[in-house]
Amino acid sequence: MKIGKEQIESFIPHRAPFVMIDNLIEAAPDRFETDFRILPDNIFLEEGTLREFALIENISQSCAAGLAVIKSHDKEKPVSGFIGAVSKLKVYDLPKVHDTIHTIVTPIAQLGDMYLLKAVNLVKGKKLLECEIKLVGSNVGQKGME
Repeated sequence: MKIGKEQIESFIPHRAPFVMIDNLIEAAPDRFETDFRILPDNIFLEEGTLREFALIENISQSCAAGLAVIKSHDKEKPVSGFIGAVSKLKVYDLPKVHDTIHTIVTPIAQLGDMYLLKAVNLVKGKKLLECEIKLVGSNVGQKGME
């Protein structure tokens, strides 16, 4: 299962130039995976390096896309919501122009419309950033919404 760049905006609320994922590579109940190639015109670059907050945004969008696909299989309206918190944040390195970020998200817990997820950004297997993120969805769990 791969959802490409041309379809990704169907699963997240963001629009260019704020889209920070290219492909949703995997969306299973226990794991979401995305990729994102950093182009020279990215608005979050500083001297050829992507900033930390852009990696967090990449994680947030990866979570949203993965949850939207999982929820669409449950016949629910895709998840919309906001970041409730970012914790256990560790920054190891920052990616450069033309790097491709691979993001792996592991859902940890769900309580109603609140999700706790663990995520990591990698470039060529090297860890860039890891954190836990709490997302609060405004319509999660409302059966029958189309």
